[in-house]
Amino acid sequence: MDFFNLLALLGGLALFLYGMNIMGDGLAKTSGGKLERILEKMTNTPIKAVLLGCGVTAVIQSSSATTVMVVGFVNSGIMKLEQTVGIIMGANVGTTVTSWILSLVGIESDNFFLNLLKPTSFSPIFAFIGVILLLFTKNEKKKDVGTIMMGFAILMFGMDMMSAAVKPLADVPQFTSLFTMFKNPVLGMIVGAVLTAVIQSSSASVGILQALCVTGSVSYGAAIPIIMGQNIGTCVTAMISSVGANKNAKRAALVHLYFNIIGTVLFMIVFYTINAFSPFAFLEESANAAGIAVVHSVFNVLATFALLPFRNGLVKLAKLTIPEQEAVAESASGTVLDARFLEKPAFAVQQAKHAAEDMAKTAKESLFYAFQLLEKYDSNMAEKVAQLEEKVDHYEDGIGTYLLQISAKPISKEDLQTVTMLQHCIIDFERISDHATNLSEIAKKLSKSKESFSDKAKAELSVYFAAVKNIVEMTCEAFENEDIKKANQVEPLEEVIDNLDKEEKKRHMKRLRKQKCTLELGFLLSDIAMNLERVADHCSNIAVYMIQIQEDALETHEYLDAVKQEENENFEKMYHEYNKKYALPE
Repeated sequence: MDFFNLLALLGGLALFLYGMNIMGDGLAKTSGGKLERILEKMTNTPIKAVLLGCGVTAVIQSSSATTVMVVGFVNSGIMKLEQTVGIIMGANVGTTVTSWILSLVGIESDNFFLNLLKPTSFSPIFAFIGVILLLFTKNEKKKDVGTIMMGFAILMFGMDMMSAAVKPLADVPQFTSLFTMFKNPVLGMIVGAVLTAVIQSSSASVGILQALCVTGSVSYGAAIPIIMGQNIGTCVTAMISSVGANKNAKRAALVHLYFNIIGTVLFMIVFYTINAFSPFAFLEESANAAGIAVVHSVFNVLATFALLPFRNGLVKLAKLTIPEQEAVAESASGTVLDARFLEKPAFAVQQAKHAAEDMAKTAKESLFYAFQLLEKYDSNMAEKVAQLEEKVDHYEDGIGTYLLQISAKPISKEDLQTVTMLQHCIIDFERISDHATNLSEIAKKLSKSKESFSDKAKAELSVYFAAVKNIVEMTCEAFENEDIKKANQVEPLEEVIDNLDKEEKKRHMKRLRKQKCTLELGFLLSDIAMNLERVADHCSNIAVYMIQIQEDALETHEYLDAVKQEENENFEKMYHEYNKKYALPE
């Protein structure tokens, strides 16, 4: 092997790793948060968890990414430790898909259709289509597909370069003897583990092994221990990811490590024990890319079937390694927004959305407590409102910073719109919480004054509270469920609340003129009405941001003007229904 072959090998390896990276990123970007939501919600049975872990990993082409996601879910409190075991096992099976794709390199046939399956035949087509999609289309999703196709083509081109570069090594005795050393199972396993730990991808290290097979120097006896070690080496990414995480997240990373170590040890003990009594003839044969894929898949499938019934034992082992008492002390400080997800920004967007949903619930809770204070003041409840307002402020700071970090990453147009929408919405939720604090202060002044509103004023405020409570509940529900239909119901009610505010002020002025209300109570009533009307305005803003994302529509004010000016039958119908429902008593 001369210097130029070495350069070609390094160049092929670089292209191979780069292609795998951009293809994985493109797949994750295209899938958006859909896979993340599936992982969260559909892990109620072990078999489902295994299938989901397998499916998600097959799509994003990285068991490391799936496991890091799982560590993030556990760290965020979204997923329980017990739910992760099946996903981790499934991820190991899903990652074998890559080796099967790479095994197509070894196809040898004169048949036209079989030759089309060879990467050297179809990867140029992928590259050509990918370039067209990237350069000549404006649609973001088509560009993402182009990125995936280009990544795949680069990966395959790199694989081909590596294979061509190492082919002359078949005639080098030193290289051939190197692989006889790897027939020692322990040494081969260590080499596989170290190689995978360095490049942090079992798929990539298996691909490199497949490329070396073209020399004919790699026997199955040498390849099998290396493949075993590769499964252990891939755990490094999750272990690194768990640094700084809470105890349960560290346990999830340990479950991944223990599963692969125990699976490898069991497989090797059984395999080499049988081999000692009845030697496997194929171990001396030269391995090929397809054979490597078979070994990789068989090992991971067998390990999963063997250890799935003992999944609770893996959890107990992780808990023994990291004791329960320490985990309880730390669990309270866990954060919903985990920096691990920033490596796959589409998943980070969903985490930000989850945090914003929690923020919305907290702001709503704060406001509804303030309503109760206006009916009957209680200092403990007032303190609760202050605490919730502080919590909402922390949410705004944390989510805002996280969204800025996401927006600096390469994300799809759809995710960028969601990030922009969330940046606007968290400001409005924080303002709602501020108005809750204002209402709490008004309730305190009202309590100190020892005065109370007239029965008529109380009846009118009761209607006002009901309308505002409805619009806040509707907005939070629409936001949480991404329900555009419900979001469209917000603006008509906001118009009704505007009218309520005007009517309430007119009636209040009449009571003042007739001296049925004191000036001090009048100011307090005016402040209450102003805060309620502002809350409705913020709800309107949130609903409009959601609708804009769905329709890629106009600026907020332009949209609202359009809704009010155009003959909108649905808007008019809802407006009249709300107007009737929240009519002030005569």
